[in-house]
Amino acid sequence: MKFRMHHLAILSLSTLLFAAGCGNNNAVNSTASNAANASGAAEVTALPEASKLNIKVSFYPIYEFTKNVAGDLAEVEALIPAGIEPHDWEPTAQDMAEISDADMLIYNGAGMEGWVDQVLESVSGKSLITVEASKGLDIMEGTEEEEADHDHGEGEHAHEEGEHAHEEHSHDHGGLDPHVWLNPVLAIQEVRNIEAALSAAAPDNAKDFKANADAYVANLEQLDQAFKDELKETKRKDFITQHAAFGYLAKQYGLTQVPIAGLSPEQEPSAANMSKIVEFAKEHKVKTIFFETLVSSSVADTIAKEIGAKTAVLNPIEGLTEEDRSQNLDYLGIMRQNLAALKSALNE
Repeated sequence: MKFRMHHLAILSLSTLLFAAGCGNNNAVNSTASNAANASGAAEVTALPEASKLNIKVSFYPIYEFTKNVAGDLAEVEALIPAGIEPHDWEPTAQDMAEISDADMLIYNGAGMEGWVDQVLESVSGKSLITVEASKGLDIMEGTEEEEADHDHGEGEHAHEEGEHAHEEHSHDHGGLDPHVWLNPVLAIQEVRNIEAALSAAAPDNAKDFKANADAYVANLEQLDQAFKDELKETKRKDFITQHAAFGYLAKQYGLTQVPIAGLSPEQEPSAANMSKIVEFAKEHKVKTIFFETLVSSSVADTIAKEIGAKTAVLNPIEGLTEEDRSQNLDYLGIMRQNLAALKSALNE
């Protein structure tokens, strides 16, 4: 995962934030480590009664989860615009000022937002409540293409084989796989973490937040059941994808992700790994190579052409495209599209 962090630029913004927040010394800042405790209760300082919470979130899935919990009791705004690959994004001076003025910043964590540490340092001591939505989840080590072993069986087994190799490689994301939102079961836990944080910040609205969260969790539970039912008896259990974003989903439903490259969607696979993928695809008679939205499909196209296969989209839902927006698609709708694409490919 390639985060182009400009440390000097970020640090220079600290001065701007300090000036913008000089009058906010009475409220207590809650850091990511206080998003939720072991019992699931958020450990944040309740805000004074106000009209609505002003919440900034990092990117689309966190926006979707937060908006469904908050309902009309908060103003929720995503920092990363639609159509922008979130791995490449970094905050501007205006973004930093808006974050400093917000009541809450909610982000995924697990290395997804490489700019968060600098932001948290800049707003230290101010009234901003920060919430790491993936706090408390079992975060996996990522599978980089240098370590790929395409003769593995279950997704969990492949993960275990790659753990030692990660000790020899250093990556901006720290070797962690942040794509927890692509597993409906883990998405439920993120929603509950967000609910707990909002309820602690605005306890008068806790019942409403819970009702909203319950309704959305019911939809996620239905989604989980659909994945279980429709992927239970497929002809094959392995799928080739351009970006190693689907490890949590594969593990949850007994599948094996075979990534062409690693966690970063911009990572270029080596010639050796391309050869391994082609060999694997031919041996296992793979007929579909998955690519994703927001980045080039050239690598998937090359392999598909080599083996006479087709390509199809498996969407990591890191942001909505214009086409998604025009079709009024949301997280649930895109996940069902992913399910249909997987079911088709695994039954070829």
